[in-house]
Amino acid sequence: MTASVAIKPLQVLLIEDTDADAQLIVCAIKQVDGGADVDVVSTRKEFAERLARHTYDLVLADYRLPNWTGMDALLELRRLGFDTPLILVTGALGDELAVDCVRAGAADYVLKENLARLSIAGMRAVLHKRGRDETSRAQQLMKNAQEHAREHEERFLQLAESIDELFFVMNAKYTETLYINPAFEKIWGRSCQSLYDDPKSFLEAIPADDRERLVLYMDRIQRGENPGKIEYRVLRSDGETRWLLAHAAPIRNEQGDVYRIAGVALDVTEARKAESALEESGQRFRKLAQASFDAILITQDGIVYDVNRGHADMFGYSSVEEVIGRPITDFVAEESLAEVQRRFVNNVEGTYQLVGLRKDGRRILLEATGATHVIGGRPARITALRDMTERRSLEDQFRQAQKMEAVGRLAGGVAHDFNNLLTVIMSYTDMLSEGLAVQDPRADDLDQIRKAAVTATSLTRQLLAFSRQQVIEPQLVNLSDVVLMSNKMLNRLIGEDIDVVTTITKDPVAVMIDPGQLEQVIMNLAVNARDAMPRGGRLTLETAVVKIDADYTRDQWLANSGRFAMLAVTDTGVGMDEPTLARIFEPFFTTKEVGKGTGLGLATVFGIIKQSNGFIRVSSEIGRGATFRIYLPLVDKPTKRYDGQPELVQLPVGTETILLAEDAAAVRAAARQILERYGYTVLEAPSGRDALNIALKRQSPIHLLLTDVVMPEMSGRDLAEQIKELRPSVKVLYMSGYTDDAVVLHGILSAEIAYLQKPFSPATLARKVREVLDALPIAVASHS
Repeated sequence: MTASVAIKPLQVLLIEDTDADAQLIVCAIKQVDGGADVDVVSTRKEFAERLARHTYDLVLADYRLPNWTGMDALLELRRLGFDTPLILVTGALGDELAVDCVRAGAADYVLKENLARLSIAGMRAVLHKRGRDETSRAQQLMKNAQEHAREHEERFLQLAESIDELFFVMNAKYTETLYINPAFEKIWGRSCQSLYDDPKSFLEAIPADDRERLVLYMDRIQRGENPGKIEYRVLRSDGETRWLLAHAAPIRNEQGDVYRIAGVALDVTEARKAESALEESGQRFRKLAQASFDAILITQDGIVYDVNRGHADMFGYSSVEEVIGRPITDFVAEESLAEVQRRFVNNVEGTYQLVGLRKDGRRILLEATGATHVIGGRPARITALRDMTERRSLEDQFRQAQKMEAVGRLAGGVAHDFNNLLTVIMSYTDMLSEGLAVQDPRADDLDQIRKAAVTATSLTRQLLAFSRQQVIEPQLVNLSDVVLMSNKMLNRLIGEDIDVVTTITKDPVAVMIDPGQLEQVIMNLAVNARDAMPRGGRLTLETAVVKIDADYTRDQWLANSGRFAMLAVTDTGVGMDEPTLARIFEPFFTTKEVGKGTGLGLATVFGIIKQSNGFIRVSSEIGRGATFRIYLPLVDKPTKRYDGQPELVQLPVGTETILLAEDAAAVRAAARQILERYGYTVLEAPSGRDALNIALKRQSPIHLLLTDVVMPEMSGRDLAEQIKELRPSVKVLYMSGYTDDAVVLHGILSAEIAYLQKPFSPATLARKVREVLDALPIAVASHS
């Protein structure tokens, strides 16, 4: 019966002067032997003192140490008579120096950036040492066995059978197994007896390519050589493949002839798996990097070392080879160079934003995150880049839309109340003027009041146009016809020192828009161009049919794809810079002097075009003028000839009964006086409920309901629907200071809705009432 022998933990002496590196190396050693004892020294004196007090299985040394080197430690080790293997664990060593160190006696060298290899190198060195020791011990045992065979045989067997390494002794031709320890069964998955019965059967479990190498290895030992270590695979009977690191040596007789072969083998499967997993992890990282849409690059000393395909695509290069080797500054816009260089020089990690520079010169907004790395013993940097250009553009567009919407709501609310006041002012001014002689001085005063009211009306309509709350009456018109009609007024509007050039396409350009609104757009753009050309110049109006693709719309705010009628208005004026271009459509923004502009002209243009389902693009440079391109959806229908506004006719009168519902008392009183002056009977109601009560109680006919759209408790639309149920023949005329979606859809008036925009004059009210009363009966549209 044999007694078990405890295996001592691995004893390691580490020579390292950097604490962080020492900790990493100790961790790597612990992966090989979790119970390993590791002593760390940094000076020559400490090294000698440790060797004097303790015996080590392995010495690990940094090559470059303060005032000495790892090779100095090797010489000191050998001088003191220790054959302990020494492995250099260093940063950058160089192939020539590494070979010299190994030739000088170093067992191996491992780069600090590849500490995963330390497990293999360490185990090889220890195994080699143990192999030498075991071989020496075996030789000594064999020699002693001849002298004291019985005394020492049992001790040898106890040692051999207790170790985890496989130990064997065979004859020189390896045709007879003299001894094999139990570790064979654990590693090979076969019984020791099978090897005693057939000594060469172990070759059958080795793959063919490894078997050929192993046979050559054994033949060299037969010839008396000591070829060192060999690594090969074993295919166990259970199908598992194991990796063995073996070392065998010849045993000679007294005549010096090789008559036996002894060796040890260590199962290094787990270490090989770890090495393979590391390699596989690297391959996975590369595949992930190549599959990423983001850019991933590795740089050293400011030069691109490696990139993925995403980087080449992001910066407009045809291949990764075209990128590798370029300085990192080739991909950074000037305004971001300082920040990028600061981070690279100081190894600053974390996420930041920068402006990138594509091959074609286009700038892109990037989000970057960087981390330090080591490649070949030299510092490197891994950076991931994400293109944020489109996202930032969408965010800017969203913020701009929110801002425009907020200002639009404010403008609409102000215009509603202001229009009620203007209705009263204009109505009483006109009514007072009717009773005065031309020579009466009060007539001129009233005329000045009316002019001021008209100017205020224009401002409120611009506010409503900007906020897209003005009621429009779209018609199918030819864009070119409206441009030609407007062209007749432009010369008088902009002056003789500006040449007006009109280029009209021959293609049909039918659009659905309120022609009066389109004329206002042209006039506003012409006035804007005139003010940009104080010394004269050229104003060009051009119409065309264009096709907008999806790629264009991605970078353009509010743009849609499809076929459009385009109106381009170009001037040769002073031009605008980028900050001005970004704000030109904001209400109340103006670059003109105080008192020379309201800042509503271009805001009005924006609102009208947007309300007509179109969009605007502006391009300009300082000193080179500006071009406003208006895009309206193209309609494939024929249009009628547009001849401008219809001529005014004589004011009509009537005798019908009108139910007037208006919550603003002043507006209600003014409207009543106007209607009564033109012969109508007026039933006055301050609310929708009061109007409904009048309709319920009155026996006589009511010919027309004139109602404000927005009233407390009951809206004008609800009132009209309930009165129509009581009196189906009644006509309805809505009036309001701004758009209400219950009556019109997003400011676009339906053909079946009669609507009067506030503020209105007595004449406008009289004509509209007569028009509605004389029209054929129509049904009130439902809420749907």
